[in-house]
Amino acid sequence: MYGEKEIKRIEERRKKWDEEIYRPLVEKRPERLKRFANLSWTEIGPLYTPTDIKDFDYGKRSGNPGEFPYLRGIHSTMYRGRTWTMRQFAGFGTAEETNRRYKYLLEHGETGLSVAFDYPTLYGYDTDHPLARGEFGKCGVAISSLKDMELLFKDIPVDRITTSMTINGPAPIVWAFYIANADNQNIPRSHIGGTIQNDVLKEYIAQKSFIFPPAPSMRLTVDTFEFGFREIPRWNTISISGYHIREAGSTAVQELAFTLADGFAYVKAAMERGMDIDQFAPRLSFFFNAHNDFFEEIAKYRAARRIWANGMKDLGATKQRSMLMRFHTQTAGVSLTAQQPEINLVRVAIQALAAVMGGTQSLHTNSMDEALALPSEKAVRLALRTQQIIEEETGVANTADPLGGSYYLEWLTDRMEEETMRYFDRIEGFGGVVPAIEKGFFQRELAEASYKLQQEYERGERITVGVNKYQMDEKMEIPILRMDERGEEIQLNRLKKLRKDRDNGKMDKALERLRRAAEGDENTMPYILDCVHAYATLGETCQVLRDVFGEYEEPAIF
Repeated sequence: MYGEKEIKRIEERRKKWDEEIYRPLVEKRPERLKRFANLSWTEIGPLYTPTDIKDFDYGKRSGNPGEFPYLRGIHSTMYRGRTWTMRQFAGFGTAEETNRRYKYLLEHGETGLSVAFDYPTLYGYDTDHPLARGEFGKCGVAISSLKDMELLFKDIPVDRITTSMTINGPAPIVWAFYIANADNQNIPRSHIGGTIQNDVLKEYIAQKSFIFPPAPSMRLTVDTFEFGFREIPRWNTISISGYHIREAGSTAVQELAFTLADGFAYVKAAMERGMDIDQFAPRLSFFFNAHNDFFEEIAKYRAARRIWANGMKDLGATKQRSMLMRFHTQTAGVSLTAQQPEINLVRVAIQALAAVMGGTQSLHTNSMDEALALPSEKAVRLALRTQQIIEEETGVANTADPLGGSYYLEWLTDRMEEETMRYFDRIEGFGGVVPAIEKGFFQRELAEASYKLQQEYERGERITVGVNKYQMDEKMEIPILRMDERGEEIQLNRLKKLRKDRDNGKMDKALERLRRAAEGDENTMPYILDCVHAYATLGETCQVLRDVFGEYEEPAIF
């Protein structure tokens, strides 16, 4: 701890440096005086010292890894005990095509699976729905039934590998496909593990693949919490996502604030259901972006852990695991460029390094060709190798929170937390997250932030290498993935055969029981599972819920 004399001495040395060394230099080169702002427009000083940190007792303010409030990491051993899960996001075309990609990734060292679904699936439509036309398999795999899920994970040991699924509006149904597939293989539900994103609040804010209005959507989410706690204890029933908020144009501070606000809203909704916070909180997880400002991203992750731990304690959590923020990270898709795509490898490596130094529990590294097409085998292998080099060759996994104690990083972590708390106050001024969504608060914030940033790029005040500086006339040609042209026909024929071969009477009864449960207040998950086991399709099951809950129409905000 620094005493008053030591603080005074540090301040005097800092002043002397500024007057005698820094100022004379920038007077000769005035352009160096410019204070560059980070991606949240926080003014960054040219030097940081211990006096920039509010609480000089570093041990008291942050503790050690594995100790409340977990600023320095949620595990005492961090990566010495267990490295992060290498979970590459993948999915395209048919279930068979994606199954082959999963096996390819596992053969090359991936340690967890992550499923990308196409847009019809995200919206709860089958491939043969009129609104699905032209969208089959383009941004993920098409999953319209349990039959598709069985093919997706054919010959993959779902009891020995965890799976993350980026699905939101129809998350309970797609989760039921996965559970039913395990049931049909006689794998105990207690043996399967993974994550469903299931974060519908961020859909209204950013990604926009919502289906139902907020209230019934929150009900379905809490249904999964309740069912998961009882039946599938190894499953994370939500991945509260800042990634899509950032991809939609937010700053790092907005990503942090809006994501955590959503998280606390889910906790409060589950508690209102009557669930004990220590029952469901240990299975909550998060999903963050890793963007270009190296130190800002690390500060974001550190601040997130501290805010979450303190907030959960204030809400009544008593178990350590209830206060731990476990999160997955994906490198910034929006930062990838079609120009000079090979240099995306460099961007991704730096972003991934920030995620690791910030203490992520799992990581996806984007492929260099994703601004052009879905990743090729070569590109996705190089993306995976990026993680493996960070793990095996850099030494950053040898110690927890390796940048902890950096005067700049500690100051920036505190600043991120302060700005987040200000956003919390603004959200509460609307009456909470859902009223703020309905009044367009989040949407306006994202629109204004992304517009401001784009203006800076266009004026050349911010640089994207290869786009607005260091351009090349020569075009880099790289091979891109080509999907099976017969994929949609294969999928449509499979759906046709499914509807012919199944016991339609049994399915109709299951759907009717789900309808009655949705109209009442029972947990819908057991009824959804009955429908899935009867081979009701995603669209058929989702339509029952649409009929009961209605569909959400976003209000005009400008």
